[in-house]
Amino acid sequence: MMAEHDPALRHGGAIDAAIARFGGRREEWLDLSTGINPAPPALPALSPALWQRLPEAELETSAIAAARSCYGAPAEAGIVAAPGTQALIAALPSLLPRSRVAILEPTYSGHRLAFETAGHAVASIAALADIPSDATTVVLVNPNNPDGRVHEPADLLALADRLAAQGGLLIVDEAFADADPVRSVAGGAGRPGLLVYRSFGKFFGLAGLRLGFALTTPALADALRGQLGAWAVSGPALAIGAAWLGDAKLCADVRAAIDRQHGLLAVTLAATGLTSVGGTELFQTVWHPAAAALYAALCRRHILTRPFAYRGDWLRIGNVADAVEARRLGVALSEALGEIAA
Repeated sequence: MMAEHDPALRHGGAIDAAIARFGGRREEWLDLSTGINPAPPALPALSPALWQRLPEAELETSAIAAARSCYGAPAEAGIVAAPGTQALIAALPSLLPRSRVAILEPTYSGHRLAFETAGHAVASIAALADIPSDATTVVLVNPNNPDGRVHEPADLLALADRLAAQGGLLIVDEAFADADPVRSVAGGAGRPGLLVYRSFGKFFGLAGLRLGFALTTPALADALRGQLGAWAVSGPALAIGAAWLGDAKLCADVRAAIDRQHGLLAVTLAATGLTSVGGTELFQTVWHPAAAALYAALCRRHILTRPFAYRGDWLRIGNVADAVEARRLGVALSEALGEIAA
């Protein structure tokens, strides 16, 4: 049984905690806990000056222009670059009037924490039909983490318009949308009542770079920018963001690579007989009555996955990088399932 304070129950990527508990060296572990592209492109050449100077305004302008083009945001949308979408998630609630916030759950817990910390009343809802009549802010992740639920753009834009009429806001976290952007509402950014988060690091596999964007009205974008403060994003991050988001061929190649990774993971999981709960192009969530035991058994084989405190029968497994990792995962799952069944 895992303790409630286990870092793995709060987020993925807790390799240090896993090593402390299960042993091994970092290079021996296969981290499949985070839902991040495990095979990023080769880094572009960067001028040494990017590491030596504060970020120039022109660099941020270039990154935002590339993001606008890549995400399909209209000219009237305000766009904010931030050191990861988590920084935006934490900053936004203090800019909004305290109100009742409805969050479609289960989902990424950072949204609830941010709103509760800022003094908002938060209601958990299971479906959009359950939005309380007095909720003026609604938060959802599309596609959702961890069950992969999706909502159609037309439905979300209609909801944004309804909330806007009440002075409210729909927040759509599209952290996992880049691999399959057909349901993105980024094209509607700039209209009142809508804010869209986009994550750079998950799709491109550079979570440590810390780069994300908010697409919303110019007024709310200005407020967010002010909350983040000057030079919020590093020069190297802005330069890489501008180069990669502005390269349509690279984005297509990354999307194709993620599709191959996803296919390898799907075949590997199907061979084990595990039941899929859902997922995105970057991860799958599976059901097992003893998921916590399966998580621990995989850790003993130095493979890190993502369990959930609120669903002890779910386990999220991120994409493998290649066939070698797929084989390792398949063998480990077979052994682990046999171990916990014994």
